[in-house]
Amino acid sequence: MQRREFSMSAASVAAAVSLGAVASVAQAQAKPPQEGSDYLVLDKRAPVEAPVGKVEVVEFFWYACPHCNRFEPALEAWIKKAPKNVAVRRVPVAFRADFEPQQRLYYVLEGMNKVEELHKKVYYAIHVERQALNTADLVAGWAEKQGLDKARFLDMYNSFSVTTKVRKATQLQDAYKIDGVPAIGVAGRFYTSGTLAQTMERALLVTDYLIARARKA
Repeated sequence: MQRREFSMSAASVAAAVSLGAVASVAQAQAKPPQEGSDYLVLDKRAPVEAPVGKVEVVEFFWYACPHCNRFEPALEAWIKKAPKNVAVRRVPVAFRADFEPQQRLYYVLEGMNKVEELHKKVYYAIHVERQALNTADLVAGWAEKQGLDKARFLDMYNSFSVTTKVRKATQLQDAYKIDGVPAIGVAGRFYTSGTLAQTMERALLVTDYLIARARKA
């Protein structure tokens, strides 16, 4: 979802993206990924957290984004098949101040080792059950219903550690010049998205190409 589209309905956004993708995907699949159209090379390298010898892949997402919700199964399948020398991490974005509660939610789940258990349930709560989850109280109430201790959740939610991770996440999205989600950063050097690659499924193919390029470098 692009920044300018946040005022549009999810249905109209999906329709707009799909029409553009269907029109040109066949032509795009016939040639290798092209710099400037299928992916971008950063002017200045972004910081990475992956250890030496591993290629870092970053998924930029927003829980309330319908495209991120639809992309999640494909991303999970791709992660399971990714080579051992690829390190994948998720980074929640904040294009506006009201995105921050969901950023903090992700990092609390990460701190509690609950991402694997509850990450998809957050998407379900928002896109199927139509829960807002856009304030600290709503997020904490949802977490409590999942069996998490509310007091501990709020302590971590407001902690210095989570605040630091939120700040770094926003800095990273700015370093990659993210203008919409879902999007993928590779090795602190490359950026692709559904808008560039025309579909997120093809963006994963572009990601494979960029990982190979990063290895050679």
